[in-house]
Amino acid sequence: MPFIDTNQLPQHERRPGWRGRYFHSPSLTFAHWDFTAGSDIHEHQHEQEEVWEVIEGELEVTIAGETQVAGPGMAAIVPANTPHSVVARTDGRAIVIDYPLRTEF
Repeated sequence: MPFIDTNQLPQHERRPGWRGRYFHSPSLTFAHWDFTAGSDIHEHQHEQEEVWEVIEGELEVTIAGETQVAGPGMAAIVPANTPHSVVARTDGRAIVIDYPLRTEF
């Protein structure tokens, strides 16, 4: 399917305050997140490279111990197998892309 309306995808709350819609291309996983201020994603790592692009709001992103606040238009690039965590400073939205596929989504 070459076209996807992400607004029509089912939304899943994987963690409190993180509501996502997911789809895959042949080699990438895409997640469209709506997040709530104060919610977090604990420190973890995985085999996929991951790119976070903030669309609305602010996220505090920590990658390998380095923390920065990311606002609209900013992207955070997480190398594969690198510890990272995220805290929502405000309500907002972000798009996250993983390579290769994350089959658990």
